[in-house]
Amino acid sequence: MSPAPAATSPLAEPPAATAPSRDPLRIALVGNPNTGKTTLFNRLCGLRAKTANFPGTTTDARIGRMSLPTGRDVEVVDLPGIYRLTLDLPESRVCRGVLGGEGFYRRPDAVVAVLDATNLARNLHLLGEVLAKGLPTVVALNMVDLARRRGLTFDAEKLSRELGCPVVPIMARKGEGTEQLLGQLAQVAAATAGPRPLTALPGLGTEAGLERWADGVVERSLGGTHAVGAGADTLTERLDQAFTHPILGVLLFTLVMAGLFWTLFALAKVPMDLIEATFSVLGGWVAAVMPAGALRDLVANGILGGIAGTVVFLPQICLLFLLISLLEDTGYLARAAFVMDRILCRFGLPGHAFVPLLSSHACAIPGILATRLIPDRQDRLTTILVAPFMSCSARLPVYVLLTGLLFEDRPLLGGLVFAGCYLLGGAAALLSALVARRSFLAGRSRPMVLELPSYKVPSLRTAAFVAWDQGLEFLKKAGTTIMAICVVMWWLSAYPVTPPPPQALALEQRAATLAAADPAEAERLRGEAALLAARTAQAGSYAGRLGRLVQPVFEPLGYDWQLTVGVLTSFVAREVFVSTMSVLLVGSDDLDPEDRGVLDRLHGATRDDGTLLFSTAASASLLVFFVLAMQCLPTLAVTRRETGSVKWAALQLGYMSALAYVFAFITYRLVLALGGS
Repeated sequence: MSPAPAATSPLAEPPAATAPSRDPLRIALVGNPNTGKTTLFNRLCGLRAKTANFPGTTTDARIGRMSLPTGRDVEVVDLPGIYRLTLDLPESRVCRGVLGGEGFYRRPDAVVAVLDATNLARNLHLLGEVLAKGLPTVVALNMVDLARRRGLTFDAEKLSRELGCPVVPIMARKGEGTEQLLGQLAQVAAATAGPRPLTALPGLGTEAGLERWADGVVERSLGGTHAVGAGADTLTERLDQAFTHPILGVLLFTLVMAGLFWTLFALAKVPMDLIEATFSVLGGWVAAVMPAGALRDLVANGILGGIAGTVVFLPQICLLFLLISLLEDTGYLARAAFVMDRILCRFGLPGHAFVPLLSSHACAIPGILATRLIPDRQDRLTTILVAPFMSCSARLPVYVLLTGLLFEDRPLLGGLVFAGCYLLGGAAALLSALVARRSFLAGRSRPMVLELPSYKVPSLRTAAFVAWDQGLEFLKKAGTTIMAICVVMWWLSAYPVTPPPPQALALEQRAATLAAADPAEAERLRGEAALLAARTAQAGSYAGRLGRLVQPVFEPLGYDWQLTVGVLTSFVAREVFVSTMSVLLVGSDDLDPEDRGVLDRLHGATRDDGTLLFSTAASASLLVFFVLAMQCLPTLAVTRRETGSVKWAALQLGYMSALAYVFAFITYRLVLALGGS
């Protein structure tokens, strides 16, 4: 991937003509993983932040703005969590580049090093390397509340003298100590001299010397007794024994995931109804203020109707990331990773694959990019090939729609099936990895070394920011890709214009003659005429012709031409399936004077023969197909780029599509055999 031009990067040097005094102060946040660095970032910058990529990399950067008590504007860069600057990893290379001002990176004016007070010795190894850069540094000693509960005490002044830089005890989750931190940053901004470089201290030029220095600093500045924390440590050990147990740990993980998805399924109903009602009002307003014609149909049916079919699932997406962030903040997900590591290795996946696979639940693209951390090429290729099996957020609208149709009055069962979709995707990934490692990617996987963070109360604020960011990303996609596809689908479904058939005209005439004598019967006849005209128009449209042309391929799975069109468009992006179906079925609006909303309209949609479009068998088949199919062109493009060959992307598309087809066919026939419609 070629580096981004420096002038366009938020992390790059400003133009030379810019006066330095007018530039905001640039501060870099550094620290080990799980130290609360990003929590502090969110506390300082809040919504005044944006996500970007570091220039020339795919590593995410969080860049935010804040102001010091002196009024000085500050730009805060949240660097990736790392253990050492010297490691040959993408995150470490980025941090080295930023702190050293290398290449197109603009060197920060100061550094805030976030240290975990419960594990100070290990954190000091990274701090020693940071101090060696000679940048003005302030240490934010985080999680002091957890350390105190373990019986540890700190002498911040003594620690400051040992390190040669200010030390501020904080609790980032609660926001305590942040004002003192800002005060120290204001003093650092006003000073010209940085801390004493580490290389100037005797005996610290080697790894052993750094370790002795860190141990000495802890011994001289850390006090208290561990007796108070013994109970807490014992409780932690007991919890770890349960959460990492090879059998109980897997069972607990399954129960936690099932509870998460049931919560997701049950709590989002009210906001979904509100969104549907909002789009219903907007559609009515557009129909009232705009003159009849193609433009009104485009706005009301193509744009609003299509986007409504996707945005209605925004509550589930935000709630999903909120819950996952809370779980991660408690420290549980690291234990889940430990449990899954044992399982992954048995199926030929490296332990390092857990993070990319977990990331793929948000989107397969960052998951595939995260495989760069896997050192062995065979391991990395295997992880890339199976990462799209993990159910990403783009599948979420389809899962919610189909489980809602199948289990409308049984939310608990619907939640279990919803969780089962994720388990099915995971099982497909594991079995596919096993096949790959015993055939064309033969080899043994490497185990993963994983740090277990401390248990702590999760930060609702941090989780809310994560949900907010993911919701915005989803809306951006709804406002661009999905809108474009909706417009195209509206045009394909609206043109060429097909006149109503003679049967529809005859029904309209009968309705007109009965209007005065029998209004109810006249209304029924008009509804039949409208439905017949809509079906004729859809069948004669370009979308109808395309669907009927390809329908024989998907007919064994229980799909008519309408579902076939929806499946075809979803190969561009999975989440447009619901929007496509909403646009295709918009003709039924004429029969729905109460405008029941997108989901109800899809629930009652029918085929050309009058049977339910989303029958039990067809819905179950679709659910399995969307769990297993490779339906994302951007993911295929990233696979081709990361593997360096189009053959791996072609293999990924062909294998996943074939697997989805076969198991969707089996599901359809099985449901029919069991008496399903």
